[in-house]
Amino acid sequence: MAQAQKIQSDSGPLILSYMDKGGKIAVQQVADGFGMSKTQLAETAGLARETLYRLERSRGTKTQNRLREMLEIISRVTDWAGGKEQAMAWYRAQPLPAFGGRTAEALVKDGKAAAVRDYLDHMALGGFA
Repeated sequence: MAQAQKIQSDSGPLILSYMDKGGKIAVQQVADGFGMSKTQLAETAGLARETLYRLERSRGTKTQNRLREMLEIISRVTDWAGGKEQAMAWYRAQPLPAFGGRTAEALVKDGKAAAVRDYLDHMALGGFA
């Protein structure tokens, strides 16, 4: 139980480190933080490339929610993955048995971020995949 609480409490600082003063996720900071271009970040988040290059679209609700979901999931696995870069690699490439081998990235793109968070909570409590 303590481990699950730790994972949940750790999800905040990574997300907060990429927020601007207005409480929005700063796209360029996220891209720079993970060593990606905005185009690569858009692909990873399942967004159109233009979305992250236009300020009004990058600050829109859908875009911000998708980036927030991605960062929250990456935050949850950062400690056991060995760092944020490794957590991003896990997010993009690790097949999840409970989801038919789909990756967290594919699930978030399909609007199933809540299922991934539930899965991670289940694993943190000692559940099996």
